[in-house]
Amino acid sequence: MTADPPRLRADARRNVEGIRVAALDVFRAHGLNSPLDEVARAAGVSKGTIYHRFGGRQGLIDAVVEELVAERITGIITAVSAIDDPVERFESYLRQIWLLQYDEPAANDVLLRALPGSEQVVALCEHASKAAGGFLGDAQATGVVRDDLTAEDVYLLIWERGIIARACAQQPREGYRRRLEYTLRGLRSEQ
Repeated sequence: MTADPPRLRADARRNVEGIRVAALDVFRAHGLNSPLDEVARAAGVSKGTIYHRFGGRQGLIDAVVEELVAERITGIITAVSAIDDPVERFESYLRQIWLLQYDEPAANDVLLRALPGSEQVVALCEHASKAAGGFLGDAQATGVVRDDLTAEDVYLLIWERGIIARACAQQPREGYRRRLEYTLRGLRSEQ
């Protein structure tokens, strides 16, 4: 039998929840590598309180990654899994993941595997990669998607899009989306 962890005092619980909320806001706006000083400032605590309560950046990220990113990525996988047409399913998955990378700096950090030390982030990346590989295989079976495209190619296309989204923060979303369609057309077989 394991002992229950000690209960936190009310003020400590408020600090923990305030740090979580602040981390969600800061990470959503600026990505997972945002300075912890910024999170602490937004939470109204010291950076030392973050280290005390979460053990540092990694612990804080692990505490919020599910709400921050995992729900969105899992939601995309679930939604596109319901699409009957394998090509539409594959293209919809890429389109939605790429737009998520544009819209959410933290999601982009996860998909770029910027934090290899986080088991939760690595597991989420592996789940997304496995889903993408399955969607790819189904789409290729139709003969519409290039048969020389590999799951590694798809991973690298997602990675490249993430770098583009990060480097070109000033580009309008509609232009970014339009260029995604060029990439998707290039993945189709010549027929």
